[in-house]
Amino acid sequence: MDKLEDCESFLENVDKISELVKDLKSSEVKVQQEAMEKADRYIAALDEPCRTKVSKTTINTNPPLQPSSSLPNESPDNFMKIMERDAEDRRVRRIAKAKKATALKEKGNEAFAQEDYETAVKYYSDGLAELRDMQPLYTNRAQAYIKLGRYTEAISDCEWALKCDERCIKAYLHMGKAYQALKKYNEARNCFEKIVEIEPAREKMVTEYLTQVDLEEARESQEMNAMQEFDKGEGNATRVPQVLGKLSKPDQIPLYYCGGLEILSRAVTDCTGQTLFRLNNGFSIISSNDMVRSYLLQETKDPDSQELCVSVLKLWRIICIGNDENQKMLMACPVARESTVSLLTSGHVAVRKECLLLLSLYSQTLHGRSLAIDNLNVHMLVRNLMACISKPKQQQENTVVKILENFAAENKFCIQLRDVVTDSVIVPFTTILRNISESNQLLLASLISAVGCLAQDDAIRNSFAHDPECWKAFVVAIRQCSAFEYKEVIYRMLGLIINLSALPSPVIQEQAVSLSDCCLGLLRDSDGGIITRATGVLSTVLPQSLEAVQHVIQGDVVCAMCRLLKVHTGTGQTATKYAIKTLTVCTAASHSAREKLVKSDKKLSILRHLLGSSCDEMVSGNAALCLAHCLKLEGIASTLLGTDIVLLLLRHAAGDTKRTAVRQNAAIALGKLCRSEPRHMNKLRELHGLEILHSCMKLIT
Repeated sequence: MDKLEDCESFLENVDKISELVKDLKSSEVKVQQEAMEKADRYIAALDEPCRTKVSKTTINTNPPLQPSSSLPNESPDNFMKIMERDAEDRRVRRIAKAKKATALKEKGNEAFAQEDYETAVKYYSDGLAELRDMQPLYTNRAQAYIKLGRYTEAISDCEWALKCDERCIKAYLHMGKAYQALKKYNEARNCFEKIVEIEPAREKMVTEYLTQVDLEEARESQEMNAMQEFDKGEGNATRVPQVLGKLSKPDQIPLYYCGGLEILSRAVTDCTGQTLFRLNNGFSIISSNDMVRSYLLQETKDPDSQELCVSVLKLWRIICIGNDENQKMLMACPVARESTVSLLTSGHVAVRKECLLLLSLYSQTLHGRSLAIDNLNVHMLVRNLMACISKPKQQQENTVVKILENFAAENKFCIQLRDVVTDSVIVPFTTILRNISESNQLLLASLISAVGCLAQDDAIRNSFAHDPECWKAFVVAIRQCSAFEYKEVIYRMLGLIINLSALPSPVIQEQAVSLSDCCLGLLRDSDGGIITRATGVLSTVLPQSLEAVQHVIQGDVVCAMCRLLKVHTGTGQTATKYAIKTLTVCTAASHSAREKLVKSDKKLSILRHLLGSSCDEMVSGNAALCLAHCLKLEGIASTLLGTDIVLLLLRHAAGDTKRTAVRQNAAIALGKLCRSEPRHMNKLRELHGLEILHSCMKLIT
């Protein structure tokens, strides 16, 4: 097919032929005759002139057999055989063409991978000569055209790809890139937004592309406005290029460059000044200066190095404030990338301060964080940031923690830290935990939040969970903070421990008794938030250590959990979830715990209340399981006669099929209830519960 219109025509003809074949098979003679006449007319029409380059003067010595009224052996069966043979021939030819086109596509891909884009275009074009409706060939060739800067041709190929497949994501993606390169920003946005309409799951990717379009459009607008201001010759528009010209002079004394940088910092007062700095090679003028570079890289220990470094860092910060393109240009400068990280450990307070302010600027926006993560040495950055926090009496520690917390929110930042998190983060963090004081308690609270952000990454959380020194430090820190009532630190630390201890490890098992003992003490605290989180730690640590369970039972944890459940009657509350889980773990492991629970609540009203009012799967499931544990005690089932326990358990057993654990636990408790006290069977039969219980058997078995 030379054009896709031919394809549509062909499909239309197929429909017509299908109708003819259907009529030819009809049991009515009249319908068959009419079909034969239509077939004759249709076949005759095939002899009309068509778009072909074959000479019509050539005599076909082997004409295909066609059914017509003049053939003695004409019949519907013969006509169908001809049509089937023709369809098979077409299918075989298409398979052969598809095979050739695929081979050419692979060769084009190889050439593209080797950055030989001209050759790639040739192979893709040859493939399309074989098979004009092969969509991947269009999108692949469009991608090669973009690499060659042939954007209009790329757009044309994408349009053809969309005719082959109107939902082709790659076509819209490459078309958007081509429009962006042609500075047709609205058209580019439309292409990228179309991707989300087709596949909403690609929203994050599309957002990144739309951001790039916005940045590119903003850059173009900034440069146009800046050049207009420069042409007018007013204000600082001419001053910035003049100062840069003077700074480009080599072999001047440090004070000369310091003065020039200070003047430049005052001259750059708006976006126009920032843009003119970029357009006049400001970044390269500074970074290519041998003296400036040696000071920034700390290669020269000159007394004037501090002042010059401060001046450069301050200027970089000023020209990058609110200017995404300048931020990008600065990160493209090797000297800036290296010095921004290394100067964090400078012995000069002013240098460290300016360095942190510059990093803080990058950390405050998604675009800035992405630039920094892609270009800076993340391992060294984090190590130096932690060093700033660890050293006593350092200034700007709060800025450091905020920078770390901002970057920790980025997934690719955490990925780069995975292999070095122990040396870069865990070791210095552990040291700080062991040395809490009045002066650093607030800083530590913020640092714990930042570490919590890092621990959202599974690999980093695993490293924390398996580090023995870290868990020992947690115990030391909790006891120290309890003694001095550093409640904000305790609150945040308990939250981090809940997160980390959700991942079982031998290290947590070793420290389970000590941690549980600390939490027992915190259950008597006046702060409800601390009590809740201490209970949360117990709920995650106790399942990992039978010894810890026995320890807290002796410490009267059962009564403490009952009191907590009575206070937090609202179902679904965090404290309720933690408390019922802790109670369930204790009653599962200890006969003594079951006895204490029943002694504290003879008719198990707390558990019945949770079963009757909770919509939370964890709460109701654990309540049913805890009840089943208590039913092991002799006589407990009898004390529940006359209560609504059968109805409550039956509702959960017959509940939402997706809540498998709840149904299973309720069915087990119901079975134990009836077995311990057969009189409950009467209520079960009355509520037609035997059928429900029978349906739950597959869950239990």
